[in-house]
Amino acid sequence: MNYLDFEKPLAEIEGKAEELRAMARQNSELDIAKEAEALDQKAAGMLRDLYKDLSPWRKCLVARHPDRPHCKDYIDALFSEYTPLAGDRNFADDHAVMGGLARLEDRPVMVIGQEKGHDTKSRIERNFGMARPEGYRKAIRLMEMAHRFGLPVITLVDTPGAYPGKGAEERGQSEAIARATQKCLEIGVPLVSVIIGEGGSGGAVALATANRVAMLEHSVYSVISPEGCASILWKDAEKMREAAEALRLTAQDLRKLGVIDRIIDEPLGGAQRGREETMAAVGAALEAMLGEIEGKAPDKLVSDRQRKFLEMGKKGLAA
Repeated sequence: MNYLDFEKPLAEIEGKAEELRAMARQNSELDIAKEAEALDQKAAGMLRDLYKDLSPWRKCLVARHPDRPHCKDYIDALFSEYTPLAGDRNFADDHAVMGGLARLEDRPVMVIGQEKGHDTKSRIERNFGMARPEGYRKAIRLMEMAHRFGLPVITLVDTPGAYPGKGAEERGQSEAIARATQKCLEIGVPLVSVIIGEGGSGGAVALATANRVAMLEHSVYSVISPEGCASILWKDAEKMREAAEALRLTAQDLRKLGVIDRIIDEPLGGAQRGREETMAAVGAALEAMLGEIEGKAPDKLVSDRQRKFLEMGKKGLAA
């Protein structure tokens, strides 16, 4: 278990409980079950207290937790007959964006998502989930294919933002993001999106301009990272906590503003403590969101989607 900074007191208690159990395994004569159970109860209470009212900055930390399920985990768990499709047919294949044909509960779909990787090697290969222009152009190609064959599109968003490197800028990063966002608004098939971790800036919007957008309870979605915002506004990245408060990037704030449509509950302690439970909840939410819009005419899907984003923010301003 990887523990976040604010979870260190919890780590000590759970560590002591595990030490007692290890001692009992080595010496069967030791009777320390009651002591271990008492520590477990204390840890459970502390976990409830820690996650009862997380600050926006702590939610950012939870959203970035390395043990949270990533896009590939959801595809493996929820989809059958997944056939990956690679490349933008122009420059290269970007491994930060994965996608392909699949079935969700026997429903044929196109699934697209950003993958961060789970260890050093895969994180470097996936560029930590930061897509280059060819990644967004691959997404455009897959959305066009889905539109052609009448397949619903599911996107799983988890990115700190689009990659800001020199090569990406030279190959038209902003144009690729804009084209991907435009394509989301044009396709005449159901489009649903889930923010499963970080929803960073245009890199997230390029895949999340959908008929229905859901967020996991402890995920975040914002125009810029708290550190980037603090560097610009206060010239000090250490003011990221204040920036996180000001950005209103939590699922709860964005639901009030009308930016997202639903919040998917996470297990106590975050998705990293209940991976299977979290993935099952996301699958149920995808089924529900697709059920709400399937059967609508293509022009109705497009007009509803465009109206949704044109009116975004009015709900929060009126409140």
